[in-house]
Amino acid sequence: MSDLAIDLHWHRETAVLEPGKYSAEHLVRYNNSFEVYADAAPDWGGKAENTNPEQALAAALSSCHMMTFLALAAKAGWPVASYHDHAVAHLGKNPRGQMSVTRIDLQPVVRFDTGCTVDAETMAQMQDRAHRHCFIANTLADSVEINIL
Repeated sequence: MSDLAIDLHWHRETAVLEPGKYSAEHLVRYNNSFEVYADAAPDWGGKAENTNPEQALAAALSSCHMMTFLALAAKAGWPVASYHDHAVAHLGKNPRGQMSVTRIDLQPVVRFDTGCTVDAETMAQMQDRAHRHCFIANTLADSVEINIL
């Protein structure tokens, strides 16, 4: 199977590394070309303009779910014209009392070519199939509640 990698770079900007006095801002590089500045979430002292690991996890789940949905829709002959999602990662304490992403809500909105409609029950079944076959959802299955709203 594939090994998929990123490169991460951080450097200290202060004279010494002291609790609460250093920046967690860092650079994540994908495929030796695309770069994203990441940081802690704003509630944990990070810059709001940077992404954070919790958002990246929600994005990974949302993206994987969409790609799985599109693959299944294509096999079913559904003329999907657009797909939009608003994914939200929720922080809380896991059963061991540790801070973690405890839940991620996906809110996909699928639009079809003119003249095509899919009833709510059939759409829910397809979304459930996409969830069951999504690599990231399967990775998180034992530790994160995932809701498709």
